[in-house]
Amino acid sequence: MKSALAILNQNQIQNRKFTIWFVFAIFFFTIQNSFADSITERFPPPNNFKRVSYPNGSFATYLQNLPLKPQGSPVLLFDGRKKTNQVHVAVLDFPLLRDDLIQCADAVMKLRAEYFYSLKEYDKIQFKISNGMEVGFSRFTKGERVQVNGNKTKWKTGKFKKGTGRDVFEEYLRFIYSYAGTISLKSELKKKQIGELKPGDVWIEAGSPGHVVLIVDQVTGKDGQTLFLLAQSYMPSQEMHILKSDSQYSPWFEVPQNQSLKTPEWEFPAKEIYGFVK
Repeated sequence: MKSALAILNQNQIQNRKFTIWFVFAIFFFTIQNSFADSITERFPPPNNFKRVSYPNGSFATYLQNLPLKPQGSPVLLFDGRKKTNQVHVAVLDFPLLRDDLIQCADAVMKLRAEYFYSLKEYDKIQFKISNGMEVGFSRFTKGERVQVNGNKTKWKTGKFKKGTGRDVFEEYLRFIYSYAGTISLKSELKKKQIGELKPGDVWIEAGSPGHVVLIVDQVTGKDGQTLFLLAQSYMPSQEMHILKSDSQYSPWFEVPQNQSLKTPEWEFPAKEIYGFVK
């Protein structure tokens, strides 16, 4: 049997190890958090501009406060490789699946869904899929799922998991990623005028392939000039990121004065700006 002294020494060693581990953990998370910030924290308005404020709880404010990965982070693809064309100034803290599913339109829908999920407004989480069917998260929470047969779909019941838990929500999103895209997303958006743009609006060109970029922040100058930040995912599935611009205010984009909006990897017709209806 071990002596009392031996047991005491062993306990002291264990306590010392725990203390060292605890101090290291605190230090690690302190350092990590010191590099973690949001869009509004990392990108102050340019000189003579002021950030546009929106109501607390709005989608615009949600986007303006999205967390970012540490400065200098590269954009990673779904399989962990670095994206070849690094055209960003910041990377959103935007977890990916290990499958090539979350591309441009999917990333926009994910953020929209995550916004309502954070508010527990589950009935507002719904998207159209490519055949026009409305697929709402609320039906997943009741244990329903969509049966797909070619271009035909219908709701079905069975021994599916119910509830609003993260696992059911992720299953719902995976379905949306698989059967929605730029064409279906554009069909449920409302056309907007350039002067109406705000965070949450998108430039979108529907097609196979198509592309979409999302306005995530906005500032205005004394003369009424508007600047905005754009975020995108792309093909293949990759972390969502804040784009560079050719503007003198880069990474802020200026409102296009001609027929197109040029981004690093896509050129959109300037008039193709849309917003969510709900």
